[in-house]
Amino acid sequence: MIGLPGTVRVFVAVAAADLRKGYDGLARLARESIREDPLSGHIFVFANRKRDRIKIIYWDRDGFAIWMKRLEKGTYRWPSPTADRVEWTAAELAAVLGGIDLKAARRRSRFALAASREIAADCANVGS
Repeated sequence: MIGLPGTVRVFVAVAAADLRKGYDGLARLARESIREDPLSGHIFVFANRKRDRIKIIYWDRDGFAIWMKRLEKGTYRWPSPTADRVEWTAAELAAVLGGIDLKAARRRSRFALAASREIAADCANVGS
């Protein structure tokens, strides 16, 4: 996958998406279901109903780019549908793409500035 800076936000659509959609259709889904601006430079992640395919759309300076992956065996572990969207870190996205179940993974404590902790708490509340 592409290397992502820690400042990029990763928004995940919890509901299944029709992955036959192209650039404009996925950008519309980002606006309507995730309620974020697809031109913001953030990453938007969608999966099909069977959870064996993923499409990622992002704005790349002068246009949309799509990254997709289809599993030949197995499925992606997806967030439970308690909200319309969930926000992941770039590391969590990489873990899910690598086949790691985020529910089974344990996060170790790290140092964070007070302002960073407040932002992280706000981001965690968005996914809840």
